[in-house]
Parts: sequence; C-alpha cells; structure tokens
Amino acid sequence: MALIDYGSGNLRSAAKAVERAAHEAGHDGLRVLVTAEPEVIAQADRIILPGVGAFADCMAGLTAVPGLRDALEQAVIRQGRPFLGICVGMQLMAKEGREHGVHPGLGWIDAVVERLVPADPALKIPHMGWNELVLDQPGHPLLAGIEAGSHVYFVHSYGLRVGDPALLKAHADYAGAIPALVGRDNLAGTQFHPEKSQATGLRLIANFLAWKP
Repeated sequence: MALIDYGSGNLRSAAKAVERAAHEAGHDGLRVLVTAEPEVIAQADRIILPGVGAFADCMAGLTAVPGLRDALEQAVIRQGRPFLGICVGMQLMAKEGREHGVHPGLGWIDAVVERLVPADPALKIPHMGWNELVLDQPGHPLLAGIEAGSHVYFVHSYGLRVGDPALLKAHADYAGAIPALVGRDNLAGTQFHPEKSQATGLRLIANFLAWKP
C-alpha cells in the first residue's frame, strides 16, 4: 500500500494508523510505503493521499513531483486501484478549489471546494473537533461496522459541495451538512481525519484495506 508523500500530509500519524488498523484486522503482511516514487505507486495495490494546508499548495506539491500525477491517474483512474483521500487529499479529487482564488483540482469527482459558511454565527471556522457522522449510505463497504452517530475528528475551513448526491456516503452537521465521506467506484475520501478518529477511524481504514470495489 502506498501512502503518498508530496510534502503536504500528516504522514507519520497516517502511516501509524494504517499499520495499527492492518494489525488489528489481521493484515500483518501489509507493507505501508511512504513514497513519492511513481514506480512504487504504479505497483501499489491501494493508495492513500493525505493532505494538510491550502488546496492550491497541496495541488502544487502534487504536480511538482515529476511523474507523480501521471502515476496516480494511471493506477487510480485507468487501473481502478482503491484510493482514499484524507482531508485536503480528498478535496483534490474535486474539479476545482476556491480557496484564495479558483484552482483546478484532479477532476475525479463532480464537486467543488468552498469555504464553510455557518448558518449559526456562533459556530467557529475553522471547524475543529469531534462531530457525529450521519450515514447517507450505511451499506457502503467503508462504513461497515460504523454506527450512525459515531464521532470523528475534523480540522478544516473548506469543504466539498458535491454536484452528484450519489457521491455522498456520510456527512456531519456543522455549517450545514458537511460531506464527511464521499466516493464513487474505487474512489473514496474523508473530510475528517481517520488517523485521529480513534476506533471509528481505525475501523474505516481497516475497511479500506479490505475494500474490493
């Protein structure tokens, strides 16, 4: 499994969470490779793209590594390997991000990234802390064993606005409904941080490791 290192991710905690989830799920033979090498990514059977910071900076970091974007497109889009984006790593799947200007994304899902605008002015932005999951598609394999109302950890000021409602697997209520888990086919992404979401996060990661879309 490849965990993409492009200078914009919370790699250490993400890698440790994947290793722990793999161990608890009995996948002790799993190798977690933290890498930006296109050749390694091309061989990986599943891929995680973390992301922390601004959309444009993360997109620039991704495209600055020679061959990285092409390797991702080849493995994820053309070969259908399971993919999980985390936080800004999820947002990069959108058509565009609207943080400090309009910036093109990978364009893998019908969504744009916009600043959160709370309906309740008492709510603070960034949205930082634990929120309950509302399961829109509880039968999705990545939500197996995860109950409605489970708490997960968010840190963000921007969120997805999905164009196709079928993309939405789970959401949280904060500044309106915030997409928390989105996906189609072999693509999935979480706005929350599964690596910081204790038992629920580890369960989602374990589900991803077993996922056969």
